[in-house]
Amino acid sequence: MGNTVSCCMSPGGSPKLPRQSDSVEDYQANTDLSEDTGPYLQHISDREVPDDLAHESNPSDHARASTIFLSKSQTDVRDKRKSNYMNHRVTLTAGFQFSPGPLSKKYSSCSTIFIDDSTVSQPNLKSTIKCVTLAIYYHIKNRDSDRSLDIFDEKIHPLSRDHIPEDYSRTDPEHKLIYRFVRTLFSAAQLTAECAIVTLVYLERLLTYAELDICPCNWKRMVLGAILLASKVWDDQAVWNVDYCQILKDITVEDMNEMERHFLELLQFNINVPASVYAKYYFDLRSLADDNNLSFPLEPLSNERAQKLEAISRLCEDKYKDMSRATMRRSISADNLLNSRRSKAVLS
Repeated sequence: MGNTVSCCMSPGGSPKLPRQSDSVEDYQANTDLSEDTGPYLQHISDREVPDDLAHESNPSDHARASTIFLSKSQTDVRDKRKSNYMNHRVTLTAGFQFSPGPLSKKYSSCSTIFIDDSTVSQPNLKSTIKCVTLAIYYHIKNRDSDRSLDIFDEKIHPLSRDHIPEDYSRTDPEHKLIYRFVRTLFSAAQLTAECAIVTLVYLERLLTYAELDICPCNWKRMVLGAILLASKVWDDQAVWNVDYCQILKDITVEDMNEMERHFLELLQFNINVPASVYAKYYFDLRSLADDNNLSFPLEPLSNERAQKLEAISRLCEDKYKDMSRATMRRSISADNLLNSRRSKAVLS
């Protein structure tokens, strides 16, 4: 992708962390030529983690594994709830009249139904980017350690010519800063909300496969690499590497190509995102939004919107009916023969 020399031909040029490594003898044995079948190519399923370990370590591959960002955010959510509970207790104990204040969330009634314009197939762009950047924020804030690689270090590969402070690796970025960086890329490249969800999937897959952490020193280049790859995989008209160089003026095409190649190698070239994994990340992002009071924009259900929803429901219903008809057996079972209508015999 964007490089004349394939990274598959230079296995020693990648800064991979130690993981399951094949010896030279095994590699030569697997690539021996055969008279009938030719060279042996290992299937991607043969490189995956066994099922007993996959659900714990690879949430980006399996729908039943819990997402990493949601588990990292639970600590802060519990602290916020505990703090709100204690403040409420102190207010009541002091004898002050408690006022709930204006309601920040709209609720449906008998006369008005409030719905948001975000669905799993068509998410709201602004709200989705806010949730994805909040997930990245919790990754940085509640990280286990500072494991990183030089290819993602902004001190070694800066994205701009601005002076980088000495304590940049010890200062966690705010959520607003992460949102502004991602929002700028998505607006300039005209990327979709689905691409933002796939970006988060690739980020957590990178952390799992390469055993890395999102740190203050590497979060920008990690996010940029994930966006670059997600835009090429998801969008039909992908943004080229040189186009990102027009957005980030001080980065070179060679640097983008090298980062993309290393990102793919660390992912073991596994860029597949199953529909069940995508849906899991979408709904977990909505749970994250509810826990942090990031409400999706609600609008009253209008007649036009209701007709559109009804039309979509009918279309899906007709589609499922056609599928069920196609799968029906053409033969009649023996049970149906007993209930079949008997014609009277004419005796002469």
